[in-house]
Amino acid sequence: MSNSDDRIAGDSYTVTAEEKAHFIEHGYVHLRGVLTEEEVAELEVDYDRFLRREIDVPGKDFCDMAGDYGREPGDYSIVNVMLPRRYHRSWQDNVYERRAASIARQLCGEGMTLDYDQLLAKQPFKEDAVFAWHQDMAYWPETPDTRTATTWMAVDDSSVDNGCMRFVPATNHETSLRPHVAQFGDRGESHALGTDLRDDDEVIPVPISRGDITVHNERVMHGSGGNHTDGFRRAYILAFRSEDTVKIERELGFTHSHNDEGDVLDAVGVEGQTR
Repeated sequence: MSNSDDRIAGDSYTVTAEEKAHFIEHGYVHLRGVLTEEEVAELEVDYDRFLRREIDVPGKDFCDMAGDYGREPGDYSIVNVMLPRRYHRSWQDNVYERRAASIARQLCGEGMTLDYDQLLAKQPFKEDAVFAWHQDMAYWPETPDTRTATTWMAVDDSSVDNGCMRFVPATNHETSLRPHVAQFGDRGESHALGTDLRDDDEVIPVPISRGDITVHNERVMHGSGGNHTDGFRRAYILAFRSEDTVKIERELGFTHSHNDEGDVLDAVGVEGQTR
């Protein structure tokens, strides 16, 4: 693990001026050692309880993000748990949430709040455990304040071989979103959206160590490759957005749950899947 204890002060983690500038310019940043080994190990206990189905997650909030909903859990390529803090309330206000909130404020300003959380675990030797290129705003309703800091924490060392995050820098400055289409049939079969790379797009893989995070905004293009190794690639995601945006989402009935039904989903889609 990276050692950045000198940047940790209780619930806070200090972001440097250079890291903030990188986030603003390129749409993402890698922050090292946000959680200590002991802190990751404590969260890992319940993370694995989710994977073993010892913590009940109903309906489509436990699903495979690499295909349709017909697969059995043992066959999933990307185990996806939406809103784990809803189903395991003792996780609420954990050390990762508190420290990530301090990072979101430093990168995006005041008035940021947790919008949703998510677990994504790529199972071993799953070459199809791929997240297509996408921008998170393609999934979300339009709001006046789109500020977003999505923190992606590595529970395992995340490498090119096991499917680390990849970014196309500065796509957050393009004047419009790229066109996105459903990746597996229609949105009722699987929620994943994707878009195509252009010939001049520069792809930057960002391998990170256990306890590190990447943080990305709402418009930067990103995705990840399959897992070609004999181990899991587990990630724990927290998405912080402006308080006003979250209020508008909830008034629309938009909760980021895969169990949401009805006209709201037809109108505005389902949650941003980031990796």
